[in-house]
This record gives sequence, structure tokens and C-alpha cells, in this order.
Amino acid sequence: MKPIEIAKDIFWVGCIDWNIRDFHGYSTYQGSTYNSYLILDDHVTLIDTVKKAFADQLIANISQVIDPKKIEYVVSNHTEMDHSGGLARVMHKVGEDKPLYCSKVGHKNLSMHFHKNWNYQPVENGGELILGKRSLTFLETRMLHWPDSMFSYVKQERLLFSSDAFGQHYAGLERFDDQIGEKIMPHARKYFANILLLYSPLILDLVAKVTDMKLALDMVCPDHGIIWRSDPSKIIKAYVEWSEQKPKRKALVVYDTMWESTEKMAHAIVEGLGKDGVEAVPMHLRKWHRSDIITEVLDAGAVIVGSPTLNNGLFPTVSDFMTYMKGLRPKNKIGAAFGSYGWSGEAVKLINSQLEAMKFDVIDPGITTQFVPDEKGLEQCFELGRKIARALPE
Repeated sequence: MKPIEIAKDIFWVGCIDWNIRDFHGYSTYQGSTYNSYLILDDHVTLIDTVKKAFADQLIANISQVIDPKKIEYVVSNHTEMDHSGGLARVMHKVGEDKPLYCSKVGHKNLSMHFHKNWNYQPVENGGELILGKRSLTFLETRMLHWPDSMFSYVKQERLLFSSDAFGQHYAGLERFDDQIGEKIMPHARKYFANILLLYSPLILDLVAKVTDMKLALDMVCPDHGIIWRSDPSKIIKAYVEWSEQKPKRKALVVYDTMWESTEKMAHAIVEGLGKDGVEAVPMHLRKWHRSDIITEVLDAGAVIVGSPTLNNGLFPTVSDFMTYMKGLRPKNKIGAAFGSYGWSGEAVKLINSQLEAMKFDVIDPGITTQFVPDEKGLEQCFELGRKIARALPE
């Protein structure tokens, strides 16, 4: 895709990855973009690069605007390889003696990634770089979502280069929020749930600090997906809402099954939840991708997990999901467990232990059924659903 001028003399020169379908365990069923930005000023500046495989395309895009050798400054807001993978190719092209601005941890990370003695210029939080008519202010955003992360702010255009914050994994010809509309919000929500949920307290602190700074924003330019120009406050408000993790009257019944016994139990629990007016969704772990389930976990008030017992442990897909969810640390959830077994039946206890470790409110010891649940067993599952429904806030 050709470069796009997003503000006077500021260009999107990034690349679209139409074909990526997995991003370290996150399903990217509509691809992604790697956004890079070029500022033309007295000192021409490049903000972030792209994944290594797209480096030549990035250079070709820059070349449509200016000779890459005229770039004087390169800024690395985040060292993860989908944004820094193309850096070696870019530095070779623009000149390896050119100043490379990054955070102090970014300096450390880039040195270990590339083992190059580039002209690193580690910046301070709040530090300023004069480009000519414009200046960049650097805002440290440690652990949003890596220790090296930072934002770069152009105060003259009230434009924020926000690294991985406020992004989405979405490949499309649209570059701006007003071109795509509400269609982009599910992608933004999924991105938050799977990448930034863990850092919710830090996000709330950052928003509070930015509010105190009275940082004016006309445009937010993330490193993935579309640029927020018509209403940047929309995505910031959404991040606040998602970070607060206020539970809804919504429950997920997440399970896998060997011979459909645990599935029968899941459906009975869903019916019990629905009886008391709870939005309830059964999610079979071999039918739903873990990252889509976590997106639904974001605002769920309850997560009920079911597993058959296999080799005295959890079913593999259930173990995978529990590990994935534990890493993201969702808060303010009710939890419960259920499952069928043949002769040992450890799965429910194992699930409860993991839910308690995640600080879920486990309100019931759980239900186990040997082999195929009978009418009494299914009634117990139905009543578990009703019990959870009554415990959810109105």
C-alpha cells in the first residue's frame, strides 16, 4: 500500500500483513499491520520499523516520499520484533551512524537483539527531541506491554505515536477510524484482552497521568491497525472501561469433552444460568480459539470450567486454556468447575486450585459425574448454573 499523509508532512509508511493467522498464540484471522511513521522536518525522522520480512517493503514505501538516506533520526518506541525486526535493514540503508532513539531498557534490548554498536541515544521520561518546526516528547510506558515501551508525542500536531497501545490486529485498506467505523472495535477489544489485560492497573495509572498533564490529542497512531483521528478519546475511554474489569451478568462455560458427558453437563449449567436471566455462552475449547474465549472473559462475571479427567489430570485443551488465562490475570470473576470421569476424577479439584490461584471467587466445590450424567446429575448442573446466576451482580 502506498504511503499516506496523515498530517502535514507526517506519513504512514507501514506494511499490511494480509496472511498472518497466529501471533504467538493469538488468532489473527483478519491479518495485521506493522505501522511505521515518517516525519519530514529539518531532521527527517522515522518512528518504528516493521517485521523483518517486510523491511524491503518499508524502505520502498519511504522511498516514495524521500530518499531513505535523508532520514537523520530513527525512533524505536518498542523493541518487540514485529516493530524492530526490520531495524537492521533500515539502519544499513539510512546509515548506521544515525542516532537511534529509544528508552534505556530499549537500548539494552536492541543491543541483545542485534549485537550492533549503533549510535544509541537512550532518552529520559519526558525528554524532548527537536526536529525543526516540531518536537518529540518521550513518555515512558514501562510494561505496556514490555519493559522498554514508550510513547512519542508531537505536541505541535497533538499527535501520539502509541506503540502497541490502542492497536488492533486487522489488515485492511482503511487507515483511519472514520473510514471503518464500529467494525474496528471488536478487534481493539480482542487486542486489549489478549495483550494488555494483565497491565490494566498500569493503564489506569497512565491515563490518570496523561489527564493530569492535560495532553491534548487530535490523533493516536498505534503500531498495529488503524489510526484514531476522528475521536481519539473513544479508544482511550474504552481502555479505561476494559481496565476497570467491571463484571456483567454474563457467564462463560468453557469446556472440552471426550465422550460428550462433560458437554452434557456444560449445557445443563448454561440452561440454569439462562433461567435466571444471565447471558450464558458455552465455549467448546476445540471449537473456539483461546484468544476469542479470553475476549469474552474480559467482561464476564463468571467463568465456569469443565474438563474430563485424563491420565489423572486435565484434558490438554483445558490445561492450555487455564495456563493462558492465568497469564492474563482477569479480575472480579466468580469461578466454578465441573467434569465427568471414569475412575479417578481429579480434574475438578485441579481446576478449582487454579481458579483460586487466580483469585477467582470459587463459590461451589464443583460437580463431578462418573461416566455419563444421569437426570439427577444434570439437575445438579442446572442448579449450579442458578447458584452462580444468583451470585452475579445485577
